[in-house]
Amino acid sequence: MSDMRTWRSNLTVPGTPADVIALLPEPDAIARWAPVPFEVSALDASRLESGSRARVAGRLAGHSVEFDVEVIKASEERLELVASGPIDLGVTYLLRPASGGSEIDASVSVRGGGLMGRLLARAAEALLAAGALRLSLDRLAGELRPALAA
Repeated sequence: MSDMRTWRSNLTVPGTPADVIALLPEPDAIARWAPVPFEVSALDASRLESGSRARVAGRLAGHSVEFDVEVIKASEERLELVASGPIDLGVTYLLRPASGGSEIDASVSVRGGGLMGRLLARAAEALLAAGALRLSLDRLAGELRPALAA
C-alpha cells in the first residue's frame, strides 16, 4: 500500500460546537457538504455515532466506488471515521469554541494500494489539493446558518 497523505483545512463556522455536532453526523446533511459526493446505501443508526457503521457509494475519477465507513468517535469535540474501499480514507473533524462560533479543524488522509487504488487515491488527492476540503467546510457553514436561524 502506498504512503498515506493528509490534507488539512480549518474554518470558523457559526454556532457552538454542540450546534455543529448536531448537524455534522446527519447523513443527509453530510451528503450535501462532503468533499466527494456520495449516497448512503446502508446505515446501522439514524446518524453517525461512535461505533456506528455505514455503507456509502459514489463516483471518483469516473469509477463507481463503495466504502464501508466506521465511526471511531463522535462527540461534541470530534467526529472521526475511517472509510475502507478501493482506497482508505481517514477523516477527522475537531471542534472547539471560537470567537463568533466554532472552529473546525478538518483533516483527510488518503491511501491506495494496487493499480486501481493508486489511481483513485491520486484522483482523491487532486480534489483535496484543489481545495475540496475547504469547499466542504464552506458548505457546512452554509448548512449551519439556516439551521441556527430556525
